[in-house]
Amino acid sequence: MEAASLPAALELVAGGGAGLSPEKRAALGASLLLLQRDYRFERVWFWGCIRGVRGAYYIAEGLGPDRAAPRSRLYSLDCVEWSLLPPATEEMVAQAEQLKGRFQGDPAFEYEYAEINAEDAERLFEDGKEPVIKEEARLVATIEQIDRAVGVIPRGAFVKTPLGSVHENRNFEGLSWTEAKKLSSYFHFTEPVNLKNKTLLEKALLDPSTDFLDSLEHDIPQGSWTVQLEKGGAVVVLRSLLWLGLVFYHVPMTKQYGYIYFGTGEKNLDLPFML
Repeated sequence: MEAASLPAALELVAGGGAGLSPEKRAALGASLLLLQRDYRFERVWFWGCIRGVRGAYYIAEGLGPDRAAPRSRLYSLDCVEWSLLPPATEEMVAQAEQLKGRFQGDPAFEYEYAEINAEDAERLFEDGKEPVIKEEARLVATIEQIDRAVGVIPRGAFVKTPLGSVHENRNFEGLSWTEAKKLSSYFHFTEPVNLKNKTLLEKALLDPSTDFLDSLEHDIPQGSWTVQLEKGGAVVVLRSLLWLGLVFYHVPMTKQYGYIYFGTGEKNLDLPFML
């Protein structure tokens, strides 16, 4: 969610238990502005917090003019000092998926080879590398997984230009009350998968400038999202049951929307059995 509107946004998602202490809010309010200036980001989003056994990681994302371009990710242990994370690779994501259990809260912590898939460990041995994964790499991969799976934007909030770049839609004034209650009005803010499988007839009914992403209504398993009205019906809140702790909010008929994650960084693998 936008760093500039963080205090108001946190109030809107507080019903799900997501929140920060007054001290942390004050520290973020100052440090995120400095972060944007020092790294020359066009925008800074406060992504959320992954809680570990001995500490917590506070995550921020820096964006450039093209909103679909890879984002710069940074973490902090105290909401004051920030460290830049390396870009996520497919190998890092695959290795992180093999790890179970809580984060430790120490970026230098190493997961031993016994906790890594045997095939991955053997390949690392062949490459002359130690078969260990640092927690910092797991952190990068987990953020990437969550963004891909449950990063959400309302339909029409972004537009795709003929050249392929994605920008904020200046004409977006929020979803209507009717549309805001539908899961089909929200998109994954990542490279589309299901869109490529649509027929030519289905694609002909879509607006290529706004319908260039996958809708949440086709997520598997069905029922992995809850849609609720909160704050006296003034706010639409979506919660992911696959990544518990991910909350998206939108105030219909306004430009206020965003998502934030407060959790342990563990995927809810039991979800198919709970539905």
